[in-house]
Amino acid sequence: MNGLLVSLQDAVVQGVLWGIMVLGVYITYKLLDIADLTVDGSFALGGCVCAVMVLNRGMDPWAALIVAAAPGMVAGAVTGFLHTVFEIPAILAGILTQIGLWSINLRIMGGKSNVPLLKTDTIFSRIIGWTGINKQVASLLLGVGVAIVMIAFLYWFFGTEIGSAMRATGNNEAMIRAQGVNTNWTKLLALTISNGLVGLSGGLVCQSQKYADIGMGTGAIVIGLAAIVIGDVLMGRLRSFGSKLTSAVVGSVIYFVIRAVVLRMGMNANDMKLLSAVIVAVALCVPVVVRKWRLKKAYTEGGE
Repeated sequence: MNGLLVSLQDAVVQGVLWGIMVLGVYITYKLLDIADLTVDGSFALGGCVCAVMVLNRGMDPWAALIVAAAPGMVAGAVTGFLHTVFEIPAILAGILTQIGLWSINLRIMGGKSNVPLLKTDTIFSRIIGWTGINKQVASLLLGVGVAIVMIAFLYWFFGTEIGSAMRATGNNEAMIRAQGVNTNWTKLLALTISNGLVGLSGGLVCQSQKYADIGMGTGAIVIGLAAIVIGDVLMGRLRSFGSKLTSAVVGSVIYFVIRAVVLRMGMNANDMKLLSAVIVAVALCVPVVVRKWRLKKAYTEGGE
C-alpha cells in the first residue's frame, strides 16, 4: 500500500512538471489544429541545454531553467518558418525539425547520450535546503507554481490583440486573413511560444530526475495529446479559456496517475507508449462515432 502511495505521489509530481509541456501542445493542437512533432525534439533540447549549462558552465539552476526555454523557441520558430515561408505541411515541418534536433542534442551533450546531475545543485535541492521539506513536496510546489504562472501568462496573452488573432487563426483562417492579419506570422509566433513552453518543461523534468537523456522527449507529443483529451473529457463542460488551459495540466496529472496504477498492476513499462496511443485513438474516435450515431438516429426518427 505504501508503495502505491509513493508511486501516486511521484505520478502527480511528474504530471505537473510535464503539464507545462502539455500547455505548449495545447496551443498548437487546440488553437491551430496542428499536431506539432517538433515537441519530441524540443523537450529533449530543453533538458540537454539545462543540464549542460548547470554542469559544464556552472550556471545558476534558475537561470539555466529560463535559458532552456530559448532553444525550444528557436526550434519552434524553425518549424514555423518551414511551414509558413516554404509552405511545407506542418506535420512534415515538425518531423524535419525533430530529426535535426536529435543530432543537435547529441552535440550539445558532447556526443554523450545522457548527462547526469547527481552531484550538482538544482532548483529542487535549493528549495529543499531552504525549507527542509522532502523532494516530492518541493517538486510539487515548484511545478504547481510554474504551472499557475504559465496559465496566468497565457490567459493574459491570448486576451491581447495578437493573442486573439492567434486564436482566430485556428478558428477561421480565411476570415482573420480578410481582416488584414498576417496568419503566417500568427502561426510562427504560436509555434515559437509553444515550443518555448516545451523546452521549459524539459528543463524542469531534467533537474527533477537529475539527468538529461537524448531520448527523454520520445513520445512527448502522444503524452501531450493524451493529456489534452483526458482533460477535455473531465472538464469539457467548462467554457472559459482559463479552465481550458487548466484542464491541460489536470489531464497531464491524471494521465501519469493512470500510468502509475497500470504499472503497479504489472503492465510492462515498454507497453506504455502503446497504452498512450490507444487512449488518444479511442478518445478521438468516440466523438465521431457518437456524432454519426446521433445523426443516424435523427434521420431514422425523421423518416418515421
